[in-house]
Amino acid sequence: MSIERKQLESARRILSHVADTLDIPFSVRLWDGSRAPLGRDPHQQFFLLIDGPRTVTTLLREPTLENVVRHYAEGKLDLAGGDLFSMMDYLRKHDPKKKVKRLKKSLILREALPFLFGSTEKLKTKHTFSKDETGLHRKQADNSDYIRFHYDVGNDFYRLFLDEEMQYSCAYFKKPENSLDQAQRDKLEHICRKLRLKKGESLLDIGSGWGGLICYAAKHYGVRAHGVTLSHEQHRWTLDKADREGLKDRVTVELTDYQNLKGSYDKIASVGMFEHVGRKNIPAYFSKMNSLLNDRGLMLHHAITRRAKGDSKKFDKIGPGRELIQKFIFPGFEMDHIGNTLTQMEVAGFEVRDVESLREHYALTLQHWARQLEAHREEAVRLVGSEKYRLWLAYLAGVSFVFADGNLAIHQTLAQKRVKGPSGLPWTREDLYR
Repeated sequence: MSIERKQLESARRILSHVADTLDIPFSVRLWDGSRAPLGRDPHQQFFLLIDGPRTVTTLLREPTLENVVRHYAEGKLDLAGGDLFSMMDYLRKHDPKKKVKRLKKSLILREALPFLFGSTEKLKTKHTFSKDETGLHRKQADNSDYIRFHYDVGNDFYRLFLDEEMQYSCAYFKKPENSLDQAQRDKLEHICRKLRLKKGESLLDIGSGWGGLICYAAKHYGVRAHGVTLSHEQHRWTLDKADREGLKDRVTVELTDYQNLKGSYDKIASVGMFEHVGRKNIPAYFSKMNSLLNDRGLMLHHAITRRAKGDSKKFDKIGPGRELIQKFIFPGFEMDHIGNTLTQMEVAGFEVRDVESLREHYALTLQHWARQLEAHREEAVRLVGSEKYRLWLAYLAGVSFVFADGNLAIHQTLAQKRVKGPSGLPWTREDLYR
């Protein structure tokens, strides 16, 4: 019997044992076109595709999450018959984790031998950040390469899955059935209300993205809004947007790092950019924000957070999931825990006035993004190639599940530049919801 035939028969015996033990409700399509059920009643629609024995050999020799993702990005592993969310939801209802210990390791090892002596393939993913993706050794001012790798993929690509306002941050769903466009408009309104914007005030948006917030605030609240970004694509888009909407007299945008800013503002918004700052730079960051605010000025800080650990070494440890995102999607990003964020704000001279968790909102936002990107697959592949499309789809869908499970969170924190005496703010939240 040829080695290829032995590998095929071994794969079928392993999968048959998995089916008897775990009873997973879908199938695997092997490289000869045949299907092997992973349970007694496999869903007829969903199945996993394996393109050849070299894929199995490579994964057995290096069974890491990164290797799995690289094979998915190259199309060596694939899912078919439904979107990632439908498949994951279906799997969760038939959770096989508790049964994994029942698998016979001796049987699997014996049947895996034809693969262990087979040939492997070395995949080199093209869409990889070529420098220090962790950002741990960067200087505070060295953010531009990280930002541009993530955001300068191209405006046309982001338009495939973002809302009409091009909001690349957590939406605000007053009702879970609301559209993404509605939820993002509601997010902009929610932020403006929290900041208690008034006509004639000055607003600074740190990491202003495609200009959605500064244009909305200028149009609906009559403020003078200034944004800063390090992305050439976002800068160009914002200038065009302000011109189209007749807001050039009230909206400006600067291609610079926040550290270079001077002057003073009545209000500051920082929405979805804090992850680029780096934890060691947090004290200097909040000190800079405080210096840019007028007395009793308000700052709306909107950022992803992680759960705190028992000590900082455990918290700072980079796990496989974070390592992958830094390497392929979002280099240099770091998340704080909400406790440290609030501490550092107070140390920098802020008074924390309000904290709101939007975890479920972000899980749903990411779900919308992933499904819209998947719905525009052909156009996405044309724009950025199959590999980058697959990496982004896996990223958006995967992070959505992480938020849904509660392993990541996101908080909006409203803080005021501390001055002795009354804050001048409303005594309740009623004005936010009128």
